[in-house]
Amino acid sequence: MNEVEDMKVLAGKKNEVIWLKNTNADLSINNARQIFSKVPGLNVWENDGSGIQTSISTRGLSPNRSWEFNVRQNGVDISSDVFGYPEAYFTPPTEAVEKIEIIRGAAALQFGPQFGGLINYVIKKAPLDKPVSFETQQTIGAYGLVNHYSSLGITKEKISFFGYFHNRTAKGWRENSQYDIGTGYASLRLTPSKKLYSEIQYTRMNYQSQQPGGLTDSLFYANPRQSLRKRNWMSTPWNVFQWESGYSFNENSRIKLTVFALEAERNSVGVLGSIATPDTINSNLNSYNPRQIDRDAYSTLGAELRLITNWKIFNRSNTLASGIRIYRSNTYRRALGKGSVGNDFDINLTEGTWGRSLFFQTRNQAAFLENIFRISSRLTITPGIRLEQITSTSEGYIKLEESGWIEPTQQKRTQFLSGLGIEYKTGKKSSVYMNFSQNFRPVTFSELTPSATTDSIDQKLKNATGYNADAGFRGSIGEVFRYDANVFYLHYDNRIGNILLNGNQFRTNIGASYSKGVEIFVEANPFSLFKKRDKLGVLTLYATLSYIEARYSKWDDESKLNDPLKTYVNRRVENAPQYIHRLGLSYSVKQFSFSYQLSSVGDAFADALNTEKSNTSATNGKIPAYTVSDITLGFRFLKHYSLRGGINNLTDKQYFTRRAGGYPGPGILPGMGRTWFISLGVNL
Repeated sequence: MNEVEDMKVLAGKKNEVIWLKNTNADLSINNARQIFSKVPGLNVWENDGSGIQTSISTRGLSPNRSWEFNVRQNGVDISSDVFGYPEAYFTPPTEAVEKIEIIRGAAALQFGPQFGGLINYVIKKAPLDKPVSFETQQTIGAYGLVNHYSSLGITKEKISFFGYFHNRTAKGWRENSQYDIGTGYASLRLTPSKKLYSEIQYTRMNYQSQQPGGLTDSLFYANPRQSLRKRNWMSTPWNVFQWESGYSFNENSRIKLTVFALEAERNSVGVLGSIATPDTINSNLNSYNPRQIDRDAYSTLGAELRLITNWKIFNRSNTLASGIRIYRSNTYRRALGKGSVGNDFDINLTEGTWGRSLFFQTRNQAAFLENIFRISSRLTITPGIRLEQITSTSEGYIKLEESGWIEPTQQKRTQFLSGLGIEYKTGKKSSVYMNFSQNFRPVTFSELTPSATTDSIDQKLKNATGYNADAGFRGSIGEVFRYDANVFYLHYDNRIGNILLNGNQFRTNIGASYSKGVEIFVEANPFSLFKKRDKLGVLTLYATLSYIEARYSKWDDESKLNDPLKTYVNRRVENAPQYIHRLGLSYSVKQFSFSYQLSSVGDAFADALNTEKSNTSATNGKIPAYTVSDITLGFRFLKHYSLRGGINNLTDKQYFTRRAGGYPGPGILPGMGRTWFISLGVNL
């Protein structure tokens, strides 16, 4: 992205932007390994073939529902609670996305303190060059996939409208993995003058998804498509509201106010015990055992005011970005309810009340300043600061017994962050950049709540703190070659975990870890060297390579340091592959296009002790390295029509990327085998 983009300053920051119209990926299922193929070091948990939730991370962090990223749509939060429960249960259908903006850990100063940085899905808008636009994409695929996407754009003078409807259904590659997703979006934009605009947006998503559960190692290697859970279901109705208005005082100063709200739920019903325990008919009941129901309700409201202005000193233009943010979130968590003995999606209690009921609140205020100082025509220095204040409260019970009630608690935390970016232009299209930014991760609701009445929690739990540092060079050589290569170091202190104290689990800050390595992206277009390149077409070769060493550097419980079987020091961080490589080529000539991609990911461990052999329930153990390949073909005809198709996991590789400790497992969650899709598109 540019030095200044919209209301963001990006000079000296590691960032990427993915334009979906230029991405020859399987958008019908939000195939993340293809969509993010040119983002080096991006780790994907490939256990959700529906594309409902995207679980990604970088630099050795956990991919779990992308919770180490600040995940946004059109600049506003779409996760359930940014600080208390930062899991992104919603991913917009990528047919509707114009671009995806990615800023690494240096995003902490302008957007929030997350170690992973920012992921922002930018939805398409109505074209300005025609009064009415219409697009539709109809896709069918393996295992009953039917995907429909249609959008309508209207532009008339100072008013524009854009909306889409999306629906995806399939039986699923695994047994008991059917799903039905529906998403709708509408935006209305008013531009009364060149200086002023105002826009309202609304997104609605709902689905029902059958969860096939985890597998043991022996079951996985015998048949990864099998499932021992047919009564597990999940649904997350999601509503996102947004109003924003912007005003340009002059060519140098702009202001934008954004108000947003989220109303959402997380509902699940099923059998959540070890996969080693079969879900069979209870002879005493003459039926299955009752299922467990868990329900969350989320309600958030926030506002951000941003100002960006150009100012001069010593006759050089500088750019200041500043802003304030207020945010509140309520989470009502009900769990361990007694459900039906049936097979379908049913989240009604059959008797009694909830075995666990908790109410959480988050209040957040923040302010930031970040300024680009243009020291010369080549050199920029961008310092920044952010002040974050978070207040978390909790009350309720974890068991109905008197001892199961927890005392109402409130924790108030104030965190100051700083950072510095430097960029030097070595040529018209090349530069060297360096950045250092502090990060932190507040204590989450699950970490504040004991899992059993015998567990205890350190009342002095500290935020996870640390920083991201990177340095690299990027640019292009004509139309032939593009590159971005960097080294990085991520320090993650005050990691929270459990230790054994007086025979019971004690949750406290256990130690620190680091991630270091290199991230490389290169892309070449060799045909651009030839004079008759228009006849030859366009051949693009690319490689995204990353090498990551993520290890524990400190273990605070010194009593365990004397036991080499228990110490975490120098062990690899869990769910952190040591390499992630993606190689690809694409060729297009006239109306025809072809793409091939090879993804190779190193092994990882599911736990911090780096357990090699899996346990009975397959929640711990090694996650083997794997390599998969994909091909995509495209053909455009009659100006407005297109036909696309492809094969994912061409060699039908048997692999998995995750061992789940709880829902939706527990156990091994297999990656999808070979699948295909065919899509017909119309763009008018």
